Amino acid sequence: MRTLWTLCLAATTASALRGKNKQQPLTTTQTLVAGGASRAAAQLLMYPADALRTLAQTRTGAKTLAELGAKTLVNGCVFTSCFAFPVGAIQFAVLGRARRAIARRQPKTPSTLVDVQASACAALASCSVTVPQEVLKQRLVAGIYPNVFAAVKNIARTEGPRGFFVGALPTAARNVPFVVVTFTVYGALSAWRGEAKSTAESLGRGVTAALVAGVVTQPVDVVKTRMMTQAASSLPPYKNVGDCIATIARDEGPRTFYTGLPQRSAYMGPLWALQFAGHDYLTKVFRRRNARRDTRSRKA
Repeated sequence: MRTLWTLCLAATTASALRGKNKQQPLTTTQTLVAGGASRAAAQLLMYPADALRTLAQTRTGAKTLAELGAKTLVNGCVFTSCFAFPVGAIQFAVLGRARRAIARRQPKTPSTLVDVQASACAALASCSVTVPQEVLKQRLVAGIYPNVFAAVKNIARTEGPRGFFVGALPTAARNVPFVVVTFTVYGALSAWRGEAKSTAESLGRGVTAALVAGVVTQPVDVVKTRMMTQAASSLPPYKNVGDCIATIARDEGPRTFYTGLPQRSAYMGPLWALQFAGHDYLTKVFRRRNARRDTRSRKA
C-alpha cells in the first residue's frame, strides 16, 4: 500500500510534465486498432492460464482438469478471444477521450485523479462486451458446453439474452476497480519514470500494475466465477450475489475468497504486461507513420 501511495504521489507531482510532452495524436481508427489488437493478442496467448484460474475457483462438485482433459485449457480460445478486440478497443478509446474531457473540465485536477475517473469510464463502457465473453469462456472451460456454438445456442434457448449477462454485477464490481487500479498504477509509473524506453520496461510496468490490482479485486473475482459456473456443480445454486458471498464465508471460510490468486496472477500479470507493451509499440508505430505523413504534406 505504501508503494502504491508513493507511485500516486510521484504521478501527482509529475502531472505538469504530461501537458508539456504533447505527442503526435492517433486517429480514432488507430486508437481502436492499438487497443483492440494488443488486448486480443495478449488474451489469446494467456488463455490457458485463465482457464486454470477458472478451474481453481469453481465450486465443489464441478469437474477437475484431470476429468476434463488438457483440451479444456484451449476450448473456445480463438472465438472468445475475439471478444477481447472490442474490449481493448473500447477501453483505450474511452480512456483517451475521457482523460482529455476531464482535463479540460478540471484543469487543476492531478493527473492521478484524472486517470482514476477516466479508467472507471473505460471499464464501465467495456462491460457490455466483457460480461458475455466471461460467461462463454468460463462455461466452456468448466465443461458445461462442448464448444462455443453449443454454448451460444443453449444459453439463448434456455436463459434468453439475459443468460449472457449472468454475473454482470460481480463482473462490473471486479472489472471497474481492477481497471482503475491497473491504469492508474501504470499511469503513475509512466509519470514518475517517463515514457517506457523499451518493451521490457513496458512489460515490467504492466505486470506491476496488474498484480496490485489483482490482489485488491480477488474476492470479487471468486464470487463472479462462482455465479457464472455454478451449473457445473451438483450443489444447490446460489440465489443471488449476497447468497453466494454468505455461503462461501459460512461453508468454506474467508480464505476461499482468495482461491485461485496464484493462477489469476499468473494470468493477469502477463496479460496486462503484453497488452500495455503491445499498445505502446503500436502507438509508436502509428505516431511515426503520422509524423511522416505530416512531413510529406508540409513539403507538398
